[in-house]
Amino acid sequence: MAQKSDIEIARAADKLPIREIGARLGIPEADLLPYGHDKAKISQRFIDGLKDRPSGRLILVTAINPTPAGEGKTTTTVGLGDAINRIGRKAAICIREASLGPNFGMKGGAAGGGYAQIVPMEEMNLHFTGDFHAITSAHNLLAAMIDNHIYWGNELDIDTRRITWRRVIDMNDRALRQITASLGGVTNGFPREAGFDITVASEVMAILCLATDLRDLQRRLGDMIVAYRRDRSPVFARDLKADGAMTVLLRDAMQPNLVQTLENNPAFVHGGPFANIAHGCNSVIATTTALKLADFVVTEAGFGADLGAEKFFDIKCRKAGLHPDAAVLVATIRALKMNGGTAKEDLGTPDAEAVSRGCANLGRHLANLKGFGVPVIVAINHFAGDSEAEIAAVTDYVHQHGSEAVLCRHWAEGGKGAEALAERVVKLAESGASSFAPLYEDEMGLFDKIDTIARRIYHADQAIADAKIRDQLHAWEAQGYGHLPVCMAKTQYSFTTDPTRRGAPTGHDVPVREVRLSAGAGFVVAVCGEIMTMPGLPSRPAAEKIRLCDAGHVEGLF
Repeated sequence: MAQKSDIEIARAADKLPIREIGARLGIPEADLLPYGHDKAKISQRFIDGLKDRPSGRLILVTAINPTPAGEGKTTTTVGLGDAINRIGRKAAICIREASLGPNFGMKGGAAGGGYAQIVPMEEMNLHFTGDFHAITSAHNLLAAMIDNHIYWGNELDIDTRRITWRRVIDMNDRALRQITASLGGVTNGFPREAGFDITVASEVMAILCLATDLRDLQRRLGDMIVAYRRDRSPVFARDLKADGAMTVLLRDAMQPNLVQTLENNPAFVHGGPFANIAHGCNSVIATTTALKLADFVVTEAGFGADLGAEKFFDIKCRKAGLHPDAAVLVATIRALKMNGGTAKEDLGTPDAEAVSRGCANLGRHLANLKGFGVPVIVAINHFAGDSEAEIAAVTDYVHQHGSEAVLCRHWAEGGKGAEALAERVVKLAESGASSFAPLYEDEMGLFDKIDTIARRIYHADQAIADAKIRDQLHAWEAQGYGHLPVCMAKTQYSFTTDPTRRGAPTGHDVPVREVRLSAGAGFVVAVCGEIMTMPGLPSRPAAEKIRLCDAGHVEGLF
């Protein structure tokens, strides 16, 4: 009998009413704000009452560099969370919300896979509870208020050549990367160059995911720099009196979303910054709330460990005071073969030698994670065609590098297929072996932080930037922003800025094309290589196959 597709499995889920999922965590029904029967937001009032409770243990799931063969980081996050509950421990899962851009572009939906999924999958991959719409609206309200202020006399003396606040849309649309705004005559304002980013790259998204409550949210929104005057002094969002209205738009979006896995375990799905152009982690408020309600919290960080995990440690944990207890590094035999030089069309042919060559990518991520002082275990996400020799090649390699690899079958078996991983992760997290520390100190210079990440995480010879970029970083240091961490915007497919260079390359530089100050979020973005903050659609976007069937179900999304 043919294996059911992910969407068929999700539709057959035996979901519990969301109030029952909340009750398992001790959340009163009055503090759940339902969106239908199977998803709800958790009230800020309830969250405020948790502050004095002890926190559970935090487990990060990350992965090797992504390939077209797939790694299954979210699937493993869900499978591990289900498995920890199966072995009698209380666990919750925290992941990000999906962006419409990649859903209709190259990637399709993102809620796990097989029998390790979070549901309702279709709603999560579309409008969900409206958080992304709120973020887009708040961001673009500020953009409108900037142009409106200039139109009505420009009391703040904004230099229209130095407006840094772009507009956003939650869609891949390369035509909007660079535009000319306010054309059409005097009544439409003053024409100027402008552009769009994707919503998940918005500083508002980053702020929502790093803020601790509504007061902190408004403070951070007010701290955003949107433009500069002719004397080069910054113009803040609070100068335009935009922070209050933006907070109003984001009030409901700030509350974490609660849903469930196929095995009816609690999952917090909140926030969605990309890891290749933003900091790639779900919201601080969702993670800290989950930590107060569960013994173990399993969360993930986007793309490979060189991006998502580094930012999780250096930005999210640093800013939120989190102390991760263990990390899980996900790999697949198929992806390791691609890193070892196997073409996608040949992945079905067993090739232990290619797996061994590809393990160089795994080994580098493993060493990088250990460099943060966090104990690591490798999860081999099993595919049906994996040979015993290929699996042995990975387990032997990992053992030689001082760690353990566990074969996991959660895609096919749900939590049951990850029980061995759960036993090992729980033991590791409770061992007290974590001596977590970020990669660099706050006091280090901004360019030195960029260079440190390039050398120690990407294993580059150096980061390179022209004098204009270095001068900008020095200027921000002089303005009091030198203590901020850096957020690297870089291709997810390689340790280099060249997406075609797989494995563990050396002898490369990391060119920094542009730097952006996210003063409200609290980090400096370094745009490296050819990475774009507004992606484009592929030649055959997923949207071409997405439609409603006669029964009214969504087809082609996953």
